[in-house]
Amino acid sequence: MIIGIILLIGIVKKNAIMMIDFALEAERSHGKSPEDAIYEACPLRFRPIMMTTMAALLGALPLALGSGTGAELRRPWESHSLAV
Repeated sequence: MIIGIILLIGIVKKNAIMMIDFALEAERSHGKSPEDAIYEACPLRFRPIMMTTMAALLGALPLALGSGTGAELRRPWESHSLAV
């Protein structure tokens, strides 16, 4: 669970940086208002953001579903209490 939370925080942070960077560039180079710049950035950056998000999520899937050495450390606590 903690791996998922850390992964989620990293993805959200990275996506926000990508959007703001693109919007600031449009604002500075084209003289757009901040609102217009972010509205332009949203549809243009949607595909790259979704691609990197899906790659990170699918890359973490083996950790979530994995079994083997150390897999019991990645399981929620409730599954341990049922075995007792």
